[in-house]
Amino acid sequence: MKLSFCMIVKNEEATLPECLSSVRDVVDEMVVLDTGSTDSTPEIAREFGAKVYHYQWCNDFAAARNESLKYVTGDWVLVLDADEVIKKEIVPQIKEAMLNDRYILINLVRHEVGATQSPYSLVSRLFRNHPDIYFSHPYHAMVDDSVADLLRQKRNQWQVADLSPVAIEHYGYQPGTIAALDKFTRARQAMEAYLAEHPSDPYTCSKLGALYVGAGEVETGIALLELGLAALPVRGASSPAEAPVLYELHYHLGIAHTRLSKVSKAKSHYKAAIEQAILPQLKLGAYNNFGSLLLETGDLTGAISAFQTVVRTDPNFALGHFNLGIALKQKGRLKEAIESYRQAIEIDPDYAEAYQNLGVALLKAGSVLESLDTFREAIALYEQRQLPAGSHLRQSLKEMGLSV
Repeated sequence: MKLSFCMIVKNEEATLPECLSSVRDVVDEMVVLDTGSTDSTPEIAREFGAKVYHYQWCNDFAAARNESLKYVTGDWVLVLDADEVIKKEIVPQIKEAMLNDRYILINLVRHEVGATQSPYSLVSRLFRNHPDIYFSHPYHAMVDDSVADLLRQKRNQWQVADLSPVAIEHYGYQPGTIAALDKFTRARQAMEAYLAEHPSDPYTCSKLGALYVGAGEVETGIALLELGLAALPVRGASSPAEAPVLYELHYHLGIAHTRLSKVSKAKSHYKAAIEQAILPQLKLGAYNNFGSLLLETGDLTGAISAFQTVVRTDPNFALGHFNLGIALKQKGRLKEAIESYRQAIEIDPDYAEAYQNLGVALLKAGSVLESLDTFREAIALYEQRQLPAGSHLRQSLKEMGLSV
């Protein structure tokens, strides 16, 4: 069973070596399609043994990815971007899944490193090298549409599988990376052009609507998200292929209505998102935001339950432990709150807000000296980030007669 690696690149010399290092000993061939690099990207790819081809960029990710598929020769295709790496520990499961004669597509869980709200996503990056499988959508390109068509044509012959452990680490959400890339305009233009040709396409509506909400154009985002929602079945009637898109639509509508202070609507959409039949770790954003809304409206018991679901699903999600600590503290369960804050700090030692809240909880519990040490850590971390919160905290403690 031959596995081909396939990717498109442009000026990726900084991240490409780590990406190719992660797959070099996993795959049988590496195909790299360069779309106009002016740096050493093609040379680096060749040094790793990849076959390098060239393509004139046309503002269409699907077109470029489909061009790259022309050069693969394996039975299966693995696709990554240059800012992604495959996790070595998942390789045996990937190899085993590829041996299943009925699998046509194997969805992989991707860890969005640096994303604070939704740390995981499901991506269709491992599939059979089949002539009827191809990418669609000029931005956020995916093979799902062609796979769905194939499943309809070949009923009971193929099926799609989801591997639940994290398979891909994605570093594109780290603050430094985001700040260096202005993707909004090209993403908006590409998706709006596609939507003009495919009116109310739910997937595009979810991505473009989320883009507008994130950019502060909330009403425009809501209109797009509701357009996509109207094109899909009512709640509870979705197919496995539609459930992830329904989740995204409801999740981003929850965010949008929260920004407009429409709490009741936001709660309703988060509940609908949580009900979708997708992998539990993909729902962390909805559970976490739902818990925050419950906390804001005084439902401490509900908030605690939501945050407990978050940390039970992913014990390494620092924000979940932090939010659980806030809810427990407000409930008066100081000992448990202190433990939650400590868990958040253990996961993220630079979590200044967790140190500050831990200091408050320790102070309330009567551990004054320990709380002062914790406040000092918080202030030092704030100052490292050049945030005014450090001086504000120092001043507040001084007014309380506490010296740090």
